[in-house]
Amino acid sequence: MNLEHVFVCGNPALDFAATLRARRTVGFEMFLSPERLDAWYVESGTVDAISPSQDGDVEQAIAVREALYRLVTARRLGEAYDEEALATVNRAARKSPATPQLTATGRWTVATPEAALSSVARQAVELLSGPDVPLLKECGNPECTRTYIDRSRGMRRQWCGMESCGNKIKAAAYRARKRGGSA
Repeated sequence: MNLEHVFVCGNPALDFAATLRARRTVGFEMFLSPERLDAWYVESGTVDAISPSQDGDVEQAIAVREALYRLVTARRLGEAYDEEALATVNRAARKSPATPQLTATGRWTVATPEAALSSVARQAVELLSGPDVPLLKECGNPECTRTYIDRSRGMRRQWCGMESCGNKIKAAAYRARKRGGSA
């Protein structure tokens, strides 16, 4: 599998929530097929191998992703959780998660799509109830809606990732300065 997904948020649950890109504008969906969902689970390191997802697994993953995004946004803004979103994430987290096994060559995790989704939901529970909550920030690129963990010195990071968003904004600001305008 080639890397189809981007992991810049500092936590797999945040990267999962970011699989609907540019959600305020064009809404570019990363989970267009069961294969794309399976690729995300493997590329994120959630599992090493997964039994093939079906369309229903994609629908469930998207429902959890959207609930997770609402919860992360509420937590970042200091707002109350949406009860339906809370129930959706907790329902997924209650399922059996992916279980790593020790092999002669190291750790190996094979899972069903339901178990992989449970693992992501559990990561979300840990994140949203843990010490990194004050570090949650939304990307400064107006077209990007990723939330990331800002562990930079002084918490001055402005972009989810320099390659994905920071370079674009900095290049646009540079071009604007060269034209004599402002960024």
